[in-house]
Amino acid sequence: MRSAHTVDQVRTAEAALMATLPDGALMQRAATGLAYAVLDLLGGGYGRRVLLLVGSGDNGGDALHAGALLARRGVQVEAWLLSDRAHAGGVEALRRAGGGIVRGGNQHYRPVTPDFRPGLSHRPDIVIDGIVGIGGHGRLRADAIEILTQLSGIPIVAVDLPSGVEADTGEVTGPHVEAALTVTFGTHKIAHLADPAARACGVVELVDIGLELPPAPVESLQAADVARLLPRPTPDAQKYSRGVVGVRAGSVRYPGAALLSVSGAACGLVGMVRYVGSAADPVKQQHPEVVGEGRVQAWVVGSGTDTDAAGHLEQALGDRVPVVVDADALAHLSPETSAAAHPGLVLTPHAGELASMLRVDRDEIEARPLEHARAAAAAYGAVVLLKGRHTLIARPDGHVRVNTTGTPWLATAGAGDVLGGLVGALLAAGLEPFDAASTAAWLHGAAATAASAGGPILARDIAHHLRAVLRDLLRG
Repeated sequence: MRSAHTVDQVRTAEAALMATLPDGALMQRAATGLAYAVLDLLGGGYGRRVLLLVGSGDNGGDALHAGALLARRGVQVEAWLLSDRAHAGGVEALRRAGGGIVRGGNQHYRPVTPDFRPGLSHRPDIVIDGIVGIGGHGRLRADAIEILTQLSGIPIVAVDLPSGVEADTGEVTGPHVEAALTVTFGTHKIAHLADPAARACGVVELVDIGLELPPAPVESLQAADVARLLPRPTPDAQKYSRGVVGVRAGSVRYPGAALLSVSGAACGLVGMVRYVGSAADPVKQQHPEVVGEGRVQAWVVGSGTDTDAAGHLEQALGDRVPVVVDADALAHLSPETSAAAHPGLVLTPHAGELASMLRVDRDEIEARPLEHARAAAAAYGAVVLLKGRHTLIARPDGHVRVNTTGTPWLATAGAGDVLGGLVGALLAAGLEPFDAASTAAWLHGAAATAASAGGPILARDIAHHLRAVLRDLLRG
């Protein structure tokens, strides 16, 4: 499991560890990890050029001490100090190692010329962003924005987080660093997983510095976690004991939604799939193993149901089993009719659908997806799976999982229908709603990546590759 902690949790753990270590030892651990990550990115040290952008916080100190280590490895290092309060020990360490120092404070920086004066005689190979630490809030200062604009096109390595993003929310309030690599320490922070900030982090490398941390409020399943959660048939299993999932999807107008929802449900994780709806004929032609109405352990409702959505939702909820509510059916669900009366719901909106559910603009959802996914889960008393580049799965208590599998090619019509069917299958197989939704999101993204192989895909390709992904996980 990849855990992401809050700033307060990290600071408390750091304080406890520093009380047991010599002064400065924790920063040296972080700086060493940062320096070696930069050397790996550079492909070596001698003759390379690195520019440090240094603010007043401890991440500026990390950058300076890392710069000193790089300078001792033959890297030409220069630090631009954006504050009069730069870490004194780090400044002195870099100076002793032969690095250059340009003090700025609140003064205007000299412009960056093509040969990159002052200091370095050529443009740097890499810029290290140590401007703002994990506790920073609000917009970057104008001088920092100006410098970043001048450095456009040079790869940036962010210390802990790209400057200008919010650590605990994943939000971005204005201009910010776009990193090629982010080197973080002790644990992931929420912004490393949650968009839009996660998009600014580039590749994230975690350096272990020995922190003892409490349970994290945000986490991300890894392949081993998914393999552990997958249902497996017992030696005496039969089709009913493995679970039966029902699908109420599609309509005369949208028969394809039924086919795709059933394809996700019929991935082999349950013993039987039932279909109820007006697209029964095409479903049975493509899925002869699918049967009609009867008892189920979970329902999937909503994709392409058009004007039939309200009736399908009412009938599914009446069975008192877990229900995946998607697409058209979401409009017929309200906080008053969901939580207490119908436990076991999984709601699977995209940003536009969640905006309607919460009565806010879609732009608000996309700017603060973590906040709104949590708000919807609390309001509806249900697990909410908010689809996106990094899909969020939120519980009513605020605990969140972030799915990081997938490919941009996954943004294709019908992909969500396959996902809904897969969530329903895992519910019917016995997983709890939170586990079912987060496991399904991981599998869905992994199958899309396998189907894509770097190129475009259709929704049915995702369903086709699910069994291969499952087989690889079950084999260990």
